[in-house]
Amino acid sequence: MKRLKITVDGQVYDVTVEEIADDVSAPAPAAPPPAADRTPPAQAAAPAPAARAKPQLGTAGEGAVVSPITGTVLKVLVSVGATVKANDPVLKLEAMKLESAVVAPVSGTVKSIDVADGELVREGQALLTIE
Repeated sequence: MKRLKITVDGQVYDVTVEEIADDVSAPAPAAPPPAADRTPPAQAAAPAPAARAKPQLGTAGEGAVVSPITGTVLKVLVSVGATVKANDPVLKLEAMKLESAVVAPVSGTVKSIDVADGELVREGQALLTIE
């Protein structure tokens, strides 16, 4: 067993961690911590990135341009009815102070724009549709 000190949102917690063997099929018996080692329970933590649900992509149909990252729409560079070529920039996103251009995956006409400047978007969310 190892004793560790962990800080979460400025709150310090003393925890005891039990090391287990590579064979995790048999659970190790849990012993209650001594009364002196008990600390207040941590507030509910945000789920780990791998545990977060992916955005529903069912609404992103054929011709949809989807966000490659989670971020903020800085500027929509096209308007409905505009003709675009494959690899033309159609939108700018910002994530962690870095700007990224979203390009048209195909040539065609912009059918709809589903986001606005300043809007927060999630990875996989439909941004606009090209036909």
